Amino acid sequence: MNETLAREEICRVGRSLFERGYVHATAGNISVRLDDGFLITPTDACLGFLDPAQLSKVSPAGQQVSGAPASKTLVLHRRIYEAHAGNGAAPRSVIHTHSTHCVALTLDDPQGELLPPITPYFVMKVGHVPVVPYHRPGAAEVGALVAALIARYAAQGTPLRAVMLTRLGPNVWHDSPAQAMAVLEELEETAKLWHLSQRRTQPLSPEAIAELRTSFNASW
Repeated sequence: MNETLAREEICRVGRSLFERGYVHATAGNISVRLDDGFLITPTDACLGFLDPAQLSKVSPAGQQVSGAPASKTLVLHRRIYEAHAGNGAAPRSVIHTHSTHCVALTLDDPQGELLPPITPYFVMKVGHVPVVPYHRPGAAEVGALVAALIARYAAQGTPLRAVMLTRLGPNVWHDSPAQAMAVLEELEETAKLWHLSQRRTQPLSPEAIAELRTSFNASW
C-alpha cells in the first residue's frame, strides 16, 4: 500500500468506525506502517473527520516528519510493529478504540484474557485477547508489556491480533486498516454477546476448537 492510498484508507476506516459508534469524540487512533516510517492519526483528532493531508507522518525512529502532532499512543503502536518484526509476520496497521462493551468488561480490573472462546468467528478472526493492567493513557511502559505478551503468545503458537488495555480499550492489528477494523468489529460484537449473556455462556468445547483449527487454520 503506497502512502497516498494509506492516507485515504485511514480516513475511510476512521469515518466508518465513527459513524457506526465504534469510536466517539476524539477517542481512538489508527496507524499504518510504511516502508519509510509510519502514518498515524493526530493527537485529539476525531476519527470521523480526518484530513488525509493532516495525518501525522513519523520516521522509523519515531520523529515527526510532517502533518499535525502524532497521537500519544505512537510509542505503543511502534512497539507492536517491532514486536512482530522477528517472526516475519509484522502487521501493517494498528487500530485503538474505546469500544463500549470491551471497556465495560474491564471495569472490575480483570486479569488473564478478556473473553472465552464463545463463538467460532471470535476464535477464527480474533483469537486470544490478553488484558493489560491499567496505566494512564499514553504511558510508555505499556509498550513493553504488550511486546512481552506478543512474544509469549507467539512462542505458544497462538499469535495475537489484539490486546485489551484495562479501562481504555482494545488495540488490534492486521495487514491493512480494513482488516484490522474487521478484527475490532468481531471483538466488540463478541464482548457485547458476552455482556448480554451475563457472562454465563459456556465456551466452545475443546473438540469444537480443534475442528476450527483443522478446518480453518484457527490459531487458538
